[in-house]
Amino acid sequence: MFFALILNNENDEYSLIFELSQGTDRSVLQNENPHIVFSDSYNNLLSFDYLLDHSKYSNFAYIFGAGEGISRKNTSFFYTEKIPSLLDRYEIYVDARDLSDETEVNGETKEIPKTEYLNMLRERGAEKLTPVTQASEFTIATDDKQYQYNRDYFLGDYVTVQNDRFGLKQPKIQLVGMIESFDQNGHSLTPTFKGE
Repeated sequence: MFFALILNNENDEYSLIFELSQGTDRSVLQNENPHIVFSDSYNNLLSFDYLLDHSKYSNFAYIFGAGEGISRKNTSFFYTEKIPSLLDRYEIYVDARDLSDETEVNGETKEIPKTEYLNMLRERGAEKLTPVTQASEFTIATDDKQYQYNRDYFLGDYVTVQNDRFGLKQPKIQLVGMIESFDQNGHSLTPTFKGE
């Protein structure tokens, strides 16, 4: 589900219109609708910036919970089937001492079973792992002969963006915003996309 707030002007009276839409899949991953592909090969992709950031990436967590010293309850967590090792392992330490290993049942304090408590610690570790940050920014042609905004594709639609020169492709990405600018150079559209 996708929403948009649109500024409407009727006879110099402004109002905001709230539109709710599902968005249509126009990517190359479907065959029901015509494909919308922005590519340097089609001359409708004016600029393409791509960022892949590993600086905060983590894939292995040591989680320490209740207790003190060597009696402190601890476990580890990782997403992959095989334990990451050597240079493929990016570790973090997670302090989860705020997760109590005791619970109150009918006014009595009881210890949480060890397997259940370790699962609670693993969930905390999973929350703290940081995936690789991937971001892209691009400018598309507004006077494109192939596709016209608000005619061939709309806000909320899924499209395909590819840079053939560098072999980068985002087969299904959602158009979540569009900045329309008017200046001495003419009219330009700067889209905001969100990957799936």
